[in-house]
Amino acid sequence: VQLQASGGGWVQDGGSLRLSCAASGRTFAMGWFRQAPGKEREFVSAVWWNGGNTYYADSVKGRFTISRDNAQNTVYLQMNTLKPEDTANYYCAAKIKPTFPYIAALGTMYDSWGQGTQVTVSS
Repeated sequence: VQLQASGGGWVQDGGSLRLSCAASGRTFAMGWFRQAPGKEREFVSAVWWNGGNTYYADSVKGRFTISRDNAQNTVYLQMNTLKPEDTANYYCAAKIKPTFPYIAALGTMYDSWGQGTQVTVSS
């Protein structure tokens, strides 16, 4: 499965952006991770195929919302009330087949990664 992320850009503190990640095939779960310069990659959010199970990092809870459109094999990340510390390159990832336990925040759970889209939040 190939992934194509889009929607990044520049926004002021408190602004909003919506990221999209289109997959070339069906997936069990899809997630978003981010990496800021000089920092390790960190988990942001993930969602199961049915959209009913969602996961968020504590740092984004209440501000970000993940959703998916299975007809389009696309996952979205609506990011509201953005902060300068959200500045990073955002990567989408896909887990193609289910395995249990599924640990959403663990990068090695995912089989395929997108190319990343840059989000910059200015103060």
